[in-house]
Amino acid sequence: MKTILITGGAGFIGSNFIDYFLKKYEDYSIVNLDLITYAGDLENLKKLENKINYTFVQGDISDRALVKELFEKYNIDNVIHFAAESHVDNSISEPDIFVKTNVFGTFVLLDVANQYWGGNKENRFHHISTDEVYGSLGKKGLFTENTRYAPNSPYSASKASSDMMVRSYFHTYGLNIVITNCSNNYGPKQHDEKLIPTIIRNAIKGLSIPIYGDGRNVRDWLFVSDHCSAIDLVFHNGEIGEVYNVGADKELSNNEIADLICIILDTKIPREHSYKKQLTFVEDRRGHDFRYAIDSTKIKSQLSWKKKQSFIDGLHKTIDFYLNKYQK
Repeated sequence: MKTILITGGAGFIGSNFIDYFLKKYEDYSIVNLDLITYAGDLENLKKLENKINYTFVQGDISDRALVKELFEKYNIDNVIHFAAESHVDNSISEPDIFVKTNVFGTFVLLDVANQYWGGNKENRFHHISTDEVYGSLGKKGLFTENTRYAPNSPYSASKASSDMMVRSYFHTYGLNIVITNCSNNYGPKQHDEKLIPTIIRNAIKGLSIPIYGDGRNVRDWLFVSDHCSAIDLVFHNGEIGEVYNVGADKELSNNEIADLICIILDTKIPREHSYKKQLTFVEDRRGHDFRYAIDSTKIKSQLSWKKKQSFIDGLHKTIDFYLNKYQK
């Protein structure tokens, strides 16, 4: 049985991935290393607590002694690295923690893995990144794997730096790495600070629903289970040293997202007035990128990946999850 160290597995994407992965595979053991900051929640993985092939360890990826201990204790064969500080607003107010976790933490994981594996190409380091490293698009064009990096926030700059560090360990040491850069994920278990949970929470509580700027900023929306299947494919079949972009070809502005959620809420828990009346435009985020959009041709053509979840069905599942959470 091979052992995978999954970092940040109590977070949104990581917890969904562990659940997905352990349901699909019985020949892997997972060690989940997570610091449990505000963005991590052990409730996301509570049903896995008694599985014999799952182990949770609370700790910091920047703690070299701990990371080395885990490699030696559990004989780590592979790493799938989700752990990261990810909220752009927080990176603007406290950029230092983003550098520590996203850059230095990634370096620690790479360096320990490289030393422990000793050049064995059967051991893989899969780094999970974001489309935000590419910067901002105008009204046309798509991010490809060859798009020049142009990060515009401390968060995206720290992720771009971690991507480059991963790349360097392939070119310098021959470490078996792959990188995936995804578009905006949505779905169950996402932290309350993110756009879709915020809209749902404020709507049902009768609060103003904040929309940055004029609400025209555009994102490509990827359901989290489709992202999990893409990670699975790249981890097992991606070519060493390669980067794969993962998107859903579903571009929507923040205004469109908010309107759709309000329309759905109007049918699920109708009130005298539409939830749209709670939409409120607020001061724009500093350095707010206008548009992200991913070209997923490479992963589709080379690894035969395709999304399975329609956006509207995924949005209904997401809304139902948060209604159950917020109405308890």
